[in-house]
This record gives sequence, structure tokens and C-alpha cells, in this order.
Amino acid sequence: MWLPPGQNQSWVSEFILLGFSNDPTFNRMLFVAFLLLYLSSVLGNGLIITLICLDTHLHTPMYFFLCILSLLDMGYVTTTVPQMLVHLLARSHTISFTGCWIQMYVFCGLGLTESIFFVVMAYDRYVAICYPLHYTVILNWGLCTRLAGGTWACGFFFSLIHTFLTMRLPYCGPNVVNHYFCEGPSVRSLACMDTHLMEMVDLIITVFMVVSPLSLILASYIRIAHAILKIKSMQGRCKAFSTCASHLTVVAFFYAPATYIYMRPNSSYSPEQDKDISLFYNVFTALLNPVVYSLRNKDIKEAFLKVISRAG
Repeated sequence: MWLPPGQNQSWVSEFILLGFSNDPTFNRMLFVAFLLLYLSSVLGNGLIITLICLDTHLHTPMYFFLCILSLLDMGYVTTTVPQMLVHLLARSHTISFTGCWIQMYVFCGLGLTESIFFVVMAYDRYVAICYPLHYTVILNWGLCTRLAGGTWACGFFFSLIHTFLTMRLPYCGPNVVNHYFCEGPSVRSLACMDTHLMEMVDLIITVFMVVSPLSLILASYIRIAHAILKIKSMQGRCKAFSTCASHLTVVAFFYAPATYIYMRPNSSYSPEQDKDISLFYNVFTALLNPVVYSLRNKDIKEAFLKVISRAG
């Protein structure tokens, strides 16, 4: 996997990102669509962060976690979509080797952080529903900050391993990446040597950072469902189940495509399919999260109305 001492780690100084199409008209249509999606995602998540910071009634563990999730989503889409928008209109689709390295590291770091963070949010809901009287005692601010800090540290640590090993592979050409951003498996397919060891590293990271968190989330929601069934009010049950179903929908949109992309071998690499699949956990999840987790929330709506009334 390593090059002999004294040799360059790569003969490629830049990569060319093919994007979605060579048709200028179709690219302009895609530009408008993705611009609207990007602005909706950033504005939606930005609004949630602003409301939670301004309204003291929302200074609780649940909304603290929602605020961090929105921050992750904003960073997630901003790492890839603005560059994609530029490439949809520009003639040059190049990205420097260093730029590719940075984009891959930040994107993967935020993605892995969010993957673990969904477990923290599931645990928050588990404590709130199963142990409501002890909620603030169990999830005190000290634990909340440690959980948040720990997820960021783990996410970016494993991203460093993934990115460093991927970019240390020898790239002697071609340098055309059939993707709209520098995602690990897409770049790795251009390496001038066998990448079996790197695939195994990716598999281990994915199992540890994606499959394991998903198992913990499902276990939490099974316990939550068991607690919900004990609720005597049918209206209360329906409301709780509706919330859980919405949360699990977002989790499925994030974990299913990410697991597929990073767990399969290079031999089954399909660039056109991968570009479409990556949109689910890159763009659409960041847009869905504000709607599912917050904008349908009564407290968030009341906070928004308060801000509007003060402005008026």
C-alpha cells in the first residue's frame, strides 16, 4: 500500500470531477434544482440554530442535540454542493490534489460524526420516553457536552485514517473522477495498485461507525416502542409512533446508502449509480432533518412566532 521511500506519493497534481452531465442545458436545470435544495437546507437548519439560541425555553438537552445536528447538516452540504454548483456552470471541473484531500476529510468527518450523533439523539429520546422523571438528571449538561464532543472527535479521527490511507495511494493517471465531489471510493478506484487492503480498512470503519450505531439506534427504538405500547391514550400512542417513524425514515435515508457505498468492494463499483445514491445522505438528509426533527415540533413553531412578533 505504501510507496518506496524517496518516491512521490502521487503523480497526479489535480483531479477532474465529471459531475452529472456534459449537456449545458441539463446542467443549468440541475444548477437551479440543487441551488434551491442547498438554500432550503442551509436556511432551514440555520433557522433552527437561531431559534434554539434565542429562545431560553429551548435550552434543553433535546434541542441542544438538534442544534448540533443542524450545524452538522449545514457543514455537510456546504462541503460539496457549492463546488458542484460552480462546476455545473463552469468549463473547468478540476480540483487540486490538496483540495480533494481536504474535501474528502471534512465530508467524511462530518458524515461519521452525524452517524454517531444519531445514536446520541436516539438515546435522548429513549431516556425522555422510558425515564421521563429522571430525564434531566441522567442527561445533565456535563454528559451532553461530553457526548457531543466525543462524537465530533471520533468522527474526525476515523475520517483522518480513511482520508490519509486513500490519498497515500499512488495515482499515476487517469485523473478523471466520475463523481461530483471527492468521495473516497470514487477516488480510490483510480489508484495504480491493488486497493484490497484499503477496502478492508473502509469495511472495518463502516462496521464500527455505521453498522454498530445503526444497531444501537434500532435497539433504542425497540425499547421506545415497548414503552409507547404501555401508554393508555390512543392519541398519545399515535403521536409517539408517528414521531418515531419520522425519525427512523431520516435514519434510513442516511445509513442505507452510506453503508452500500462504503461496504461493497471496488469490483462492484458503479460510478453513475453511486452519484445518485450519494445524494440521499449528502443533500436530501440535510433537507429532511429540519422538517422531521424540528419544524414539525410545537416548541420550535412557538419560538418562531415569538421571534416574528418581536420583529413586528
